Amino acid sequence: MAQDAAHVLRDRGVQVTAQRLAVLRAVTGRPHCTADDVAEDVRAEIGAISRQAVYDALGMLMEKGFIRRIQPARSPAFYEARVADNHCHVICRTCGKIADVDCAVGETECATAAADSGYRIDEAEVIFWGICSECLAETRGVED
Repeated sequence: MAQDAAHVLRDRGVQVTAQRLAVLRAVTGRPHCTADDVAEDVRAEIGAISRQAVYDALGMLMEKGFIRRIQPARSPAFYEARVADNHCHVICRTCGKIADVDCAVGETECATAAADSGYRIDEAEVIFWGICSECLAETRGVED
């Protein structure tokens, strides 16, 4: 994978460094991870890396289209490598688990901007909030 990732980075004009490769591997290996998660994984793989170097690598990888940043309300930013499609996310209010949700196809009222907005819409970010099945099961067990 390292050779493939290095080749893809070079093809997009990105200077290949051990830190950038490790950050990309961390995001690819742990979907919906925070910058702290990335730093932890990178340190385990290659040793020391500063918080700023992690943020710099994440920013460059986002700019070049390798990763995507998700910024839910009242939460830290999360990073993911699934960038080939426009998909939504669902977040558990209890445990914070995040899952991908494929977008509805066709016109949907909640995701359609008003025709008179004056904008040409090319992307929508939708985050659903709820309680995951594991947390629901725990709640039911407590209530019984």
